[in-house]
Amino acid sequence: MYWTLELASYLEDAPWPATKDELIDYAMRTGAPLEVVENLQAIEEDGEIYESIEDIWPDYPTKEDFFFNEDEY
Repeated sequence: MYWTLELASYLEDAPWPATKDELIDYAMRTGAPLEVVENLQAIEEDGEIYESIEDIWPDYPTKEDFFFNEDEY
């Protein structure tokens, strides 16, 4: 299983919190690439509720990961 920002972006508008099956259904209904569905199917915890993409991809970059000063803009 591998995630990229592009693949994770397909789950941004997912109906959080959601189960693995709900996320797979959402990805298929919205036309997400096959890699997104395959990554979700590779998750081993069935029945667990996921609150956000960070629960699925712990290394998901947050705003703090980018090095820019918002005060300059």
